[in-house]
Amino acid sequence: MKKESFFKSLPFKLLVALAVGIIVGLILNATDGSGLTKALLNILVTVKFIVGQLISFCVPLIIIGFIAPSITRLGKNASTMLIVALCLAYVSSIGAAFFATGAGFTILPHLHLSPEVDGLKDLPPVIFELTIPQIMSVMSALFFSVLVGLAAAWNNSKTITAVLEEFQKIVLSIVTRFVIPVLPILIGTTFCTLAYEGTITKQLPMFIVIILIVMIGHYIWLALLYGIAGAYSGRNSLNILKNYGPAYMTAVGTMSSAATLSVALECARKSEPTLRDDMVNFGIPLFANIHLCGSVMTETFFVMAVSKMLYNEFPSFGKMALFCLLLGVFAIGAPGVPGGTVMASLGLITGVLGFDATGTALMLTIFALQDSFGTACNVTGDGALTLILTGYAEKHNIKNADLGDFLG
Repeated sequence: MKKESFFKSLPFKLLVALAVGIIVGLILNATDGSGLTKALLNILVTVKFIVGQLISFCVPLIIIGFIAPSITRLGKNASTMLIVALCLAYVSSIGAAFFATGAGFTILPHLHLSPEVDGLKDLPPVIFELTIPQIMSVMSALFFSVLVGLAAAWNNSKTITAVLEEFQKIVLSIVTRFVIPVLPILIGTTFCTLAYEGTITKQLPMFIVIILIVMIGHYIWLALLYGIAGAYSGRNSLNILKNYGPAYMTAVGTMSSAATLSVALECARKSEPTLRDDMVNFGIPLFANIHLCGSVMTETFFVMAVSKMLYNEFPSFGKMALFCLLLGVFAIGAPGVPGGTVMASLGLITGVLGFDATGTALMLTIFALQDSFGTACNVTGDGALTLILTGYAEKHNIKNADLGDFLG
């Protein structure tokens, strides 16, 4: 097989899109007020909106196309593997939350931060809103896939199984010929608008310290996950981690686990045979929606920082413990959009921690600055959990039932 040139590879395209987006955004920021700048901004905002709508529409199709057929291949073991996957995702998420809580109580008392969130420029409205509603919500697609897959496996439904297999091939074509080619456009326009608003030059330096701390926490947690996965499965977890660069970069640009799903699947498949192909097709799409360790860690550390900044005190350990346990539940099915986790858990921030409107607004702002790296941690961590699933399947002699087993 001929090796793909780096300059034609997805990582290179993503890097170029990111760099060009930032440069163009800074130029537009410097020339703000001219007619040409306004026209370009209108075009960029509109393109970003439309591309985002297109990718968002494909997400439920990807979930159904990969999860449902994967569950049918697991046969009678489908229920067991689903429960194991849910437990792994929840334990990883709340583990990350408690890790962040401990780091917050240890590190934050030594920091002196004075947040200032004024002075950002507003983006112009979208001039042409091509709204493309999803055929169903992400959570509906997830539950539909699980229920149909389980029912087909329980009843050994040959016709439905064959249809799901064919649908997976169709979805794979959509991913490779449409979703992946337009991803650089979404990343470029996203960073362009961030640079124009002033987020990169004004807001980021204000919170650079806590953002760096959280990023270090991400890498520590990923190292722990991959270490545990390698030890449990008896396989070299570095064989997976080394292939996750494109998925990490895509997540940084899109700020969405759902939008990164297609790239994550490609990265995981390159890790075979360390990862079993049936575990990849089952685990990666599922974990993309329920495993949010990076976002949960980010939000937990940030709520402690914001509480200290605004109210000059940390929430009690009891409140933080309750917050962490519930956040792992609320994060499941968080919208696959930037800031989805914190949006889904606003009730916890106000109800459990007692944040007022100012605290909530600041939380949304600072979380948005770092959301891309939290999402990248989520996506990369999915590979470790999939390795644990692979090890579990091997230890319990769960075979990859191919289509012939159902049709025969």
